[in-house]
Amino acid sequence: MRILIVSHNLPPHGNAGTETYAADLARALSVRGHQVAAFAAVKDIRRRDGSVRERSDGGVAIHEVVNNLYHATFAGTWENASVERAFAAVLRAHRPDVVHVQHLMYLSSGCVRLAHESGARVVFTLHDYWLTCARLGQRVHADRSICHEVVFTRCGTCLVDFAWTQPWAARAVGPVIAALHETTGLDLSDTARRVRLRFERGSVSDGTESPPRTASRADDSASIENGAPPPAHAIAAEVRPAIDADDPRARDMAEQARVRWEALRAVVGAHVDLFLSPSRFLRDRFLAEWNLDPARIDLLRFGVDRALFSGARSPSPDGRLRVGFLGTLVPLKGPHVLLEAWSRVPTALRARGRLVLRGPARHGKAYQDQLLDLARRSGAEIPGPLARADVPAFLHATDLLVVPSLWFENSPLTIQEAMVCRTPLCVSDLGGMAELVVPGETGLRFPAGDVAALTEILVSALEGRAGLDRLYAQSTELPTFDEHVEQILSRYVARTPA
Repeated sequence: MRILIVSHNLPPHGNAGTETYAADLARALSVRGHQVAAFAAVKDIRRRDGSVRERSDGGVAIHEVVNNLYHATFAGTWENASVERAFAAVLRAHRPDVVHVQHLMYLSSGCVRLAHESGARVVFTLHDYWLTCARLGQRVHADRSICHEVVFTRCGTCLVDFAWTQPWAARAVGPVIAALHETTGLDLSDTARRVRLRFERGSVSDGTESPPRTASRADDSASIENGAPPPAHAIAAEVRPAIDADDPRARDMAEQARVRWEALRAVVGAHVDLFLSPSRFLRDRFLAEWNLDPARIDLLRFGVDRALFSGARSPSPDGRLRVGFLGTLVPLKGPHVLLEAWSRVPTALRARGRLVLRGPARHGKAYQDQLLDLARRSGAEIPGPLARADVPAFLHATDLLVVPSLWFENSPLTIQEAMVCRTPLCVSDLGGMAELVVPGETGLRFPAGDVAALTEILVSALEGRAGLDRLYAQSTELPTFDEHVEQILSRYVARTPA
């Protein structure tokens, strides 16, 4: 088959779960003899918006359209004419039988319509809640509370300070930088960054344009520097002040959220042949909110490379309970919840264990300082990120892996890999996390964000009362990645009605 994989980013520009999965799937399909291409966005202020550059990765032709996030209106975050023109050209050149969409952030909903109109079968994997949540698909309000339902007035109070476009100075300077680079070859991106910072600090202004709705903090907005746009999990460390729903700005954004919802449901909902959901929770939520035919959404678990994670668990060399965290050190992942709970364990009991948090620090300095302070006070360790090749050894040497996320995680790869390693788990009782971890069989659960409840679990584990040694008495086999790819291929073929 001729297959086109569509994702918001691809490695090396984006290395989170969705991007890595998309790249792995594309390569696996290519190895099986299919003709595979990929379409993704990339941020590069040295190039014009909408321009396309091509490269190859493991036999996969990758077409990257430049999107520097110079949106003039909020609608530009889901409708982008220049992206659609580039996508249409790739469709004409590749002529795919199947277009498999992984994510549309930084792209355009119109890509789905164009794929359908080309005659291709359109498959869409739901990796998160982007189609129903304008704030990066996390279903978490700016005040950090979870959005169990989509209420547009609530969306309005959340989106007022959401960074949906570049700062206005960047939108003015960026195209000039691109034009100069194209005509002279000069790379002025460093200069552009300095100019942007001057504009944002108010030291340069001609008064001709009011700043658009962007976040004021540099690490919470879309930077003008080259590279991938902000990661989908980036939120501010501090809780935002409450904004009244009657505020004119909130009313405006509430209407924008309603328009977005209806537009995406009309375009994506009408032109996708089959949705794939890695978790039952997300599938049920999507069915209820978009009112789609259940036959159009399949539950399909991700696969795990069991060979990579095979091997025996290693005993603790000093007899201490090894508690671990593996993930990006950002608020939504909840590392502060774990550290706070660990600090509440009595000192003498805490000496029976060791807490190690591994992961990249992709958030503001204030939050990272908070984590380091909690770690120092409680004797925990934060040695930095872990190389992918070292993850199996870390999981095999962990007696209790804690996943304290504060949002509806879909189907975390970390949990599935821990299950393959037979590593006991302690997870928040939300979304796909609660769905994967069965109390008494593979781990424990606690109410998301409940420090006291997590503290009690840690105390119980340190005292030997948690029953960790009785877990995994039954097989918890997950599909291999090869098996998952074969399941994907079966979905690429249209079903015959009964």
